[in-house]
Amino acid sequence: MHTNNKLKILNDPIYGFITIPNSLIFDLIEHKYFQRLRRITQMGMSYLVYPGAHHTRFHHAIGCMHLMQKTVQVLRFKGVEVSLEEENALLIAILLHDIGHGPFSHAMEHSIVNNVSHEEISLLFMETLNTEFNGSLTLAIKIFKGEYPRKFMCQLISSQIDMDRADYLKRDSFYTGVAEGNINSERLITMLNVVDDSLVVEDKGIYSVEKFLVARRLMYWQVYLHKTSLVAEQLLIRVLKRAKELTFKGVKLEASKPLQYFLENEISLNNFNAKTLNTFAMLDDYDIVSAMKAWQFHEDFVLRNLCEMIINRDLLKVKLKKKKIKSQILEQHTQKLMQAHNISQEEADYFVFTGEISNQAYEQKKQKINILHKNGKIEDIVKASDQLNLKALSKPVTKHYICYPKLKL
Repeated sequence: MHTNNKLKILNDPIYGFITIPNSLIFDLIEHKYFQRLRRITQMGMSYLVYPGAHHTRFHHAIGCMHLMQKTVQVLRFKGVEVSLEEENALLIAILLHDIGHGPFSHAMEHSIVNNVSHEEISLLFMETLNTEFNGSLTLAIKIFKGEYPRKFMCQLISSQIDMDRADYLKRDSFYTGVAEGNINSERLITMLNVVDDSLVVEDKGIYSVEKFLVARRLMYWQVYLHKTSLVAEQLLIRVLKRAKELTFKGVKLEASKPLQYFLENEISLNNFNAKTLNTFAMLDDYDIVSAMKAWQFHEDFVLRNLCEMIINRDLLKVKLKKKKIKSQILEQHTQKLMQAHNISQEEADYFVFTGEISNQAYEQKKQKINILHKNGKIEDIVKASDQLNLKALSKPVTKHYICYPKLKL
């Protein structure tokens, strides 16, 4: 009988060797739902700007689990009690926190399912796995939902200084080559502590927190909200919307069975049943890329051109402005396109559009990042820091964009 070695060690380019702590976590990683994350890119369309950004959600999830292992060790060393059951639940919750991401990470949420977030799909996956693994994920689900009474555990999964951010900033910085995002996650973790059931950072780590917040701001402007990544993701959303629209009009499109299912059905959280979840589990980046490769030759003007733009990286022109884009400018570009190609306003709207992006490195009104001083006083990072720009980082900065075709289409 073939038996798997369940105590494997993985070699990660960021942290070196990562140990899988037990057979339950090994079995979860081996599960087809989790293995799918190898086929979901972590950074969506960012590889069109940063050629190295081809790492996956699988990489990220394993990295988060590793950081959680380190955090539990640090907290125990400082006298914070974490039982083996709680440790396991924390590791499972952070390992599976992104399991609900669809192809290219975020594009799916805004196109072929109706307002179903990846967090909600992650929860559906976790509940299904919990049944399959005889209730061994119950505590992890409680922590993931923020319902566990030990608040700091929920903060480790989701807060302004959680394991998710501690990994993705460092990882995305490494794979994009954008050095500004390279945070010292190990130092941050070493400075963590718990006071009154809440996560705090010891004052020795104040500069690491400052660097973390500044890095987050820079990574958002330079990478996540880079104008080329932005326009590419918008085009992908529009490709999927157009494909769904054509399918509903009776046009038969070449697509894999899982993608076909989501094009043919109106999916919302209410009807996201077991069949839908299993079909979603078969959907990944490859379905979308192969569909676009076929659709770039379709007779529909909109679908053909949108797919060609992404496949050949010949994208729309995008301009960022501090002020809202005037409707007259939008109208001019729309009319120009309609006349040049004899298309309707509805078709032109796929290529000419505006929107806004916002960047707020630190949300002071949300769960705060608290600094623990040697005298026991606890203070919000903005007050504790002598960095004047931290106050500025807690204010949202909004930019407006307009996208329209270059002269040829």
